[in-house]
Amino acid sequence: MDARADKAGGLPVLILGGTTEASALVRALASSARFAVTLSLAGRTARPAPAGVPTRIGGFGGVEGLAAWMAEHCIARVIDATHPFAARISRNAAAACARAGVSLLAIRRPAWERVEGDNWIEIETMDQAAAAIGSAPRRVCLTIGRQELAAFAAAPQHDYLARTIEPVGDAVSLPRLTEISARGPFAVADEIVFLQEARTDVLVTKNSGGSATYAKIAAARELGLPVIVVRRPDVPDVPSVPDVEQALRWLEEAIDPPSSLQAQRSNPEPTH
Repeated sequence: MDARADKAGGLPVLILGGTTEASALVRALASSARFAVTLSLAGRTARPAPAGVPTRIGGFGGVEGLAAWMAEHCIARVIDATHPFAARISRNAAAACARAGVSLLAIRRPAWERVEGDNWIEIETMDQAAAAIGSAPRRVCLTIGRQELAAFAAAPQHDYLARTIEPVGDAVSLPRLTEISARGPFAVADEIVFLQEARTDVLVTKNSGGSATYAKIAAARELGLPVIVVRRPDVPDVPSVPDVEQALRWLEEAIDPPSSLQAQRSNPEPTH
């Protein structure tokens, strides 16, 4: 059992969030007295939903800032449940945890994989995605978030439909840009209608993985649309699991190691 489990009413845990996995993990832990959870959000969503646990918003100030914050708050475990494309915070978390001697686990949802019928153009960067659309004007649906839109200013000849959670604001200036604000999960049938009504020629997306936004991939396949898929950036090689259930098990084992649990099963308390 980790010695820090007695402080602050439970094992001090930092969750680096901003994903459906992070939200599910927080919901599972919020009412447990065994864990003292802090959720960290980058601040890209103007009005995040209440989490039910102490929440800090904004950066830590790099590796040194994060390591210092963890030391100040006696953090015993960190779970990196950030977006697959949030490579900077994942790198900072790995370096800070190594420096502070804090155990780190990443939740890394499996990437989408091409299946029969998919017409994918896989590239490495958003700049390459903008170039891959081609020089001839096309109707382009962007489902990449507002932070990445600036790359498409280099290709202003297209008609763009940008679907984002937050308003586009000043993220990009394009002569023909239509904005739609929406948050997943989405249904395949609805995505088919969405792409058809937009008269989409090509869909641009990140390979975010997961089920919440996969419907657009299935819809594009059904419609025979080309999809420009931006590959995931490299992330640190740290212990990882693909889902929330295994992350919860990792946290539980920090308090009740498997050997302890096995001993309890082998030598149960006598009943009267």
